[in-house]
Amino acid sequence: MTAGVCGAVLLTACGGVQTGSGTPASSETSETSSSAATSTKTSTSAAPATPLGVTDKAAQNLCDMMRPELSNWRVQGPTLGRVGLNLMVHEWALTNGIGNAAVLADKGVVDRATTETCPDVRTQAIEALEIPDLASGLASL
Repeated sequence: MTAGVCGAVLLTACGGVQTGSGTPASSETSETSSSAATSTKTSTSAAPATPLGVTDKAAQNLCDMMRPELSNWRVQGPTLGRVGLNLMVHEWALTNGIGNAAVLADKGVVDRATTETCPDVRTQAIEALEIPDLASGLASL
């Protein structure tokens, strides 16, 4: 699973999608795809969303991913725990259609989502990782 997340992060960081001819896809295609994806999310999502577009369900998914890791983070310590948090948040962003770049541009979304959905889990994570907030534990690529 970690290899898949790292691979996806590398693909995201490396840039454009390649077409069959080996040239980058045109930005027009990307914009059309992005518009279609945005309108699909908006029209099919009945749940309220934060400014970054994190639905209540996506926020709950993050809480559900974090909860079982709390004891691991306490045992591993803050350094390894922060690595685990980063991997988890990147996986969460990918699986919930948020995108790693969006999360890295607005790291506070993790705090906003967990403050409303699972404040107890957020508080325990902050204590275990010895950070002032979850956004502080996220590294930029």
